[in-house]
Amino acid sequence: MSVTFFDEITFWHWLIAGVILIALEMAVPGVVFMWIGIAAIITGGVAWASPDLAFEWLLIIFAVLSVLSVVLGRTYLKRHPLQSDHPKLNRRGEQYVGRHFTLSEPIVGGFGKIKVDDSTWKVAGEDMPQGAKVEVVAVDGVVLKVEARD
Repeated sequence: MSVTFFDEITFWHWLIAGVILIALEMAVPGVVFMWIGIAAIITGGVAWASPDLAFEWLLIIFAVLSVLSVVLGRTYLKRHPLQSDHPKLNRRGEQYVGRHFTLSEPIVGGFGKIKVDDSTWKVAGEDMPQGAKVEVVAVDGVVLKVEARD
């Protein structure tokens, strides 16, 4: 009887694969590899508990656990979203909602510009002259929606 590559796979291989997948989660966003890594670690536990279990069965267990853990993990995260102490960190435009600025260029045809710190932002709103005071009320992509203020 010949020995194939798959006959040589032990529980250690599953555990190492699980740790690598969990570590890969740090490089790839989406919280998928973590769940698949957990499935590999559990499969490694099953392989340790049942060393005579055929590789095909371990592969089926891994596949089922992977799908199950991804679905359950995403469902859990949808119901319990992660809270951040800086929710607007990567949404710079949203940081300006509610703030007041002076138009650096007039709003003509619905669009103009304001200067915010060291950058210039495109704004949308009613036509107004340069120097008018405006308040940012919303963000649409990279365009700040503004309304006139006294």
